[in-house]
Amino acid sequence: MEEPLVALFDSDGTLFDYDGKLREDLGKIRSPAEKEAIFGHENRPEYLQKRIELITSSESWWENLPKFKLGWDILEVAKYLGFRIMILTQAPRRNPAAWSGKKRCFDKHFGEDFDITLTRDKGLVYGKVLVDDFPEYIERWLSHRPRGLVIMPANEMNKDFRHSQVIRYDGTNIDEVKKALQDLKEHAG
Repeated sequence: MEEPLVALFDSDGTLFDYDGKLREDLGKIRSPAEKEAIFGHENRPEYLQKRIELITSSESWWENLPKFKLGWDILEVAKYLGFRIMILTQAPRRNPAAWSGKKRCFDKHFGEDFDITLTRDKGLVYGKVLVDDFPEYIERWLSHRPRGLVIMPANEMNKDFRHSQVIRYDGTNIDEVKKALQDLKEHAG
């Protein structure tokens, strides 16, 4: 019997709304006179980094991240087409609460026997498809997968990212995602 193709799914910003929940929680500790923080992964002011570390140091924060619809749309298509679904995520090096909280979140949504890989380098993990929102991780993974396919849930941070092997899914192009996954399955056999 032929093994199903592997589809790797990122967690934060892909299956779960890390940015939305973080913005919400940062808003709760902002002073009335303070403007809403615009945050990315680079050049964060120290005060903002400390607030983020405070919020994300809770295991329950990670466990209870809300679903991110775009990622779950893609997940449903991949499951329907018979891909083997695996979670591929990073966790902050100095935050063990993130590791255990993510595991509890995955157990809640996927069951305890689900395949999960925690890594610092997504480029080293095998799969035919990567579903991820973060350009740096995508580029690293694609550097080892000249025939791999990436489906990128759209967000503000990745709006300008372009690559011939990447489909940016914004909620309006699910047919493009389905066709690409079907084509990949047909050509793999």
